[in-house]
Amino acid sequence: MALRYPFLIIVGLLFIIFCIFFKKKKLPYKKGVKVANTSFIKEHPYYKNKLRVYKFLLLISKILCLIAIFVSFILLARPYKTQVINDTEYNRDIFLCMDVSASVNSLNSQLVDNLKETVNSLKGERFGISIFNTSSVTLVPLTEDYEYVTSVLDQIKKSIEYSSNSGTYNNEDDYLTVISYIYSGTNLGSEERGSSLIGDGLASCVYNFSKKDKDRTKIIIFSTDNSLAGTPLITLEQAAQISKRENVIVYGLGSETISRKDKDEYQKAVEITNGKYYDSKESSVKSIVDDIEKTSKSVRKKENEIRETDTPLIPFIVLLISIFTLIIVNKKVIS
Repeated sequence: MALRYPFLIIVGLLFIIFCIFFKKKKLPYKKGVKVANTSFIKEHPYYKNKLRVYKFLLLISKILCLIAIFVSFILLARPYKTQVINDTEYNRDIFLCMDVSASVNSLNSQLVDNLKETVNSLKGERFGISIFNTSSVTLVPLTEDYEYVTSVLDQIKKSIEYSSNSGTYNNEDDYLTVISYIYSGTNLGSEERGSSLIGDGLASCVYNFSKKDKDRTKIIIFSTDNSLAGTPLITLEQAAQISKRENVIVYGLGSETISRKDKDEYQKAVEITNGKYYDSKESSVKSIVDDIEKTSKSVRKKENEIRETDTPLIPFIVLLISIFTLIIVNKKVIS
């Protein structure tokens, strides 16, 4: 324990020494009536015992007073402790990129549930959410506001439940508002281009990362059934090549209904990015999160921070104990 104003301890000690050696000058007897023949009382065992107890309690009172005074000077000197804080943050950007076509609802619902717990345990990472069908929509740009990310994941889950007729809603307006959360914007251009444009969705998500942050690990959690139903501008393989060029690792999650051909194409694409493919089982949904935690961290060490924190607790407790004890002892002395 260190002190901010150590000179006050010296002042306190000098004051205590003064109190110990200071003797009040005895004044000559002026008033009152002298009692004769007190020697008998002073020699009585009962009187002697009471006098011993009185002197002992008086000594304890003086000691407690001195302790209280000294501890008060310690508090005035402001005790503190010095800590060296060595913060380490995970220097990583994660984007959730979801195909929101109806055939992927079940997969997305599992993914959202598992990601909520992961988002709440993040430290230093930035997280974003992008959804796509015909067109891509960024719901959450990269942010460290994990509470907001969680609220958006809840809204996505609710919208999926409504679109699957598994959720409960209060009125038609509420239903239309919630269900449109994942469809507004993502169906833009579907009449001309079709839907489930997988490559376009992945490539759009890749360009959501900042090119300036070259030292950060960049990850996309990608969920789709890879069932193309339109004419994309970029194929899935081309999008994977773009991801590799931009140093973005893709962890792909396939739906239950994915065909063998689409699965093979999907797996080949994510492996181009040094990522990994997972099937739609519940265990796989958890594994994708676990594997990201284990293998895809870059660490940013902050400069050591020296933090000084006041520590008055122990002296304050000692002061309280000495005061309360002094009160009790004084009552005994008076009685």
